[in-house]
Amino acid sequence: MRDQWNSKLGFILAAIGSAVGLGNLWRFPYIAATNGGGAFIFPYLFAILTAGIPILILEYTLGKTYRTGAPGVFARINRKFEWLGWLQTLTAFLILVYYFAIVVWVLSYIGFSFGNKWGEDTGGFFYGFLGITDSMTDIGGIQTNLLIPFLIVWAVAGFIMYRGINKGIDIACKICLPILLICVIIIFFRGITLPGAMDGIAYMFTPDWSAIGKADVWVAAYGQVFFSLSIAFAIMLAYASYLPKDEDVVNTAFLTACCNHGFEIFAGIGIFSIIGYLAYTQGVGVEDVSAAGIGLAFVVFPTAISTLPALNSLFGVLFFLSLFTAGITSLISIAQAVITPIQDKWELSHKKAVTVVMVPAFVLSFLFITGAGLYILDLADFIANNIGIVAGGVVEVLLIGWFFKPEEIRKIANDTSNFSVGKWWTWCLKFVTVIILGYTFITNIISYFKDGYEGYPMWVGYLILAFMILGVIILTLLKGKPGFYQVPEDAPKWEPVGFYNKLAIGCVIVLAILVTIAQIVAAAGGSTGMSTGGNAMLMVACIGLWGGIALALIIMQKHNKMSAREVFEEIKDAEPETAVGDDD
Repeated sequence: MRDQWNSKLGFILAAIGSAVGLGNLWRFPYIAATNGGGAFIFPYLFAILTAGIPILILEYTLGKTYRTGAPGVFARINRKFEWLGWLQTLTAFLILVYYFAIVVWVLSYIGFSFGNKWGEDTGGFFYGFLGITDSMTDIGGIQTNLLIPFLIVWAVAGFIMYRGINKGIDIACKICLPILLICVIIIFFRGITLPGAMDGIAYMFTPDWSAIGKADVWVAAYGQVFFSLSIAFAIMLAYASYLPKDEDVVNTAFLTACCNHGFEIFAGIGIFSIIGYLAYTQGVGVEDVSAAGIGLAFVVFPTAISTLPALNSLFGVLFFLSLFTAGITSLISIAQAVITPIQDKWELSHKKAVTVVMVPAFVLSFLFITGAGLYILDLADFIANNIGIVAGGVVEVLLIGWFFKPEEIRKIANDTSNFSVGKWWTWCLKFVTVIILGYTFITNIISYFKDGYEGYPMWVGYLILAFMILGVIILTLLKGKPGFYQVPEDAPKWEPVGFYNKLAIGCVIVLAILVTIAQIVAAAGGSTGMSTGGNAMLMVACIGLWGGIALALIIMQKHNKMSAREVFEEIKDAEPETAVGDDD
């Protein structure tokens, strides 16, 4: 019998625990501050409403309906799409192996907080602690000072995962989240009482309304939503597969998103108030001392803690303890996203599946506690978040929104919910999210293959991508147990796709290709030798041309042999095919 959550509270806390991760504490405040400040909240809320909540509802519904992880969900929809689930799963696996390293650093810094052992040069201390080498290709060997915290984190994670959903993850989240909340509350109230705190808060929230008109700000908003809500890389599908069939997924999705966003705002105020105090003590602007990600957590914030007038060690412990609890709840959710499909496809016991996943992850994670670990982690994080998650997300919403039955899925979600979602949910999946994610994926791909990332060797990035692609192919082709592909009786079944859906998606793909070509030409500094108006006319002509070709191919696919007159009549007389589930 499939494991289940002990209670609805257990699932909600686990979902929130996965969403409320390290990115909420060290990424969101800086992203908001540097992308329009208070004005960033508008595109961010729009992204939550049009992508975050709709995809959470989608994944919760798919998970509880098909009763399996990402590969099984997409295989049961149509076996041709099993590869998509494995793409999302391997993206989660990639994140899993480097996420351990970050939690190891955090655990070490809990100890360093006693007496503020990082000293005055926090940057030098951090890089010395990691034993950073001169380049990614200079591995430098395993840093022995990291071994003990490394083994402790693995022991904690392994203990939780071997105990399963209701005795492991459920209980761990019920312990970690209250600790996290208490730590952040104390940091918040201490921060806002410090001199200069208002300068830090103003830096984060002062609106720059001109930023709303910038495409990069909207891309950053959608990227933060995907990053923080744990969507489109197998986690929520796996978690939801352990829900009872009558679970209210709509209410849970809204609750998860609201708690996540509220926590980000709350934690951001506390963190930037203390950074404002740091700027005040140094007599510089907040922008001169602020940073994002690892720099904020291990360089800027320790400096700020050292300048506090009292109880420096206590607030150091509280800050890194909050990072540790947030990291653990996210870490175990990522691990479960990989364990669930392995267990389901080959019908392994839970403990065997945990071993199959955790042993190779343990071995690979040693790479991230070497002298080159920080460089490899930085590149792996970029590829996972900017290519892997975005690619998995855009294909997922394309598949469900255009090729499957979004209206039937919406009905399933509404049937067990306290309040219903309207057709706006379907429209968000089919249009808004597809366009934004498609644009993001295209620009990320072009940017990486043109300029690389942070000067790292391109071959290392290609190696990571090759590992993921090869893994997707192998895991898809390996034969699973018959039950893995068995569709539950009450789940939507795959049916032939409507004509106009094929036509629409064909045009979208063609447009994406054209936009990609235009972006490549622009990135290369090329010119078509035409005016802006001429380029626009050329683009419209190309869309018309390729749209016509796509239309012809679709019609000829339906009717192998047709005369030109019959083709014309088909176009003239074609009636829209009603997609299954679109009749209300």
